[in-house]
Amino acid sequence: MSFTRTLFAVAATATLAAASLSAHAAATPDDATAMVKKGITFIKANGKDKGYAEISSKTSQFKKEDLYLVVYGLDGTVHAHGANEKMIGKNLIDLKDIDGKPFVKERVELAKSKGTFWQDYKFTNPETKKIEPKQMYCEKLDETVVCGGVYK
Repeated sequence: MSFTRTLFAVAATATLAAASLSAHAAATPDDATAMVKKGITFIKANGKDKGYAEISSKTSQFKKEDLYLVVYGLDGTVHAHGANEKMIGKNLIDLKDIDGKPFVKERVELAKSKGTFWQDYKFTNPETKKIEPKQMYCEKLDETVVCGGVYK
């Protein structure tokens, strides 16, 4: 194969790889809103135990790329977590992001005062393993707040 053909083959392979990566684009704010609404509908239809188990399942229908759901009690205790089941049962009210923002405390306060809201903070992206700006869409459901976030 000539040098020019080899270069062309390498360029074509790189283009295909880039196209494949872009096919796995990050979730959008619309995806987060729809996922939270779908999760709330599922919890209401199936009960908390089944709903929380499905949200926390490794094969959950409530996961899409870097988007997953989390459910907090209004005291900051995690009831369901789509990315890290080790968080379930832990009270994270004092958890702060890398900038010192007490995002769980803020989240439960916003749930109590607004019911439905968007929240900005920084968190580790489960896909890239890097701390990135994140935007979380949340809705209050009874004495909990159901959230799904996207990385910016």
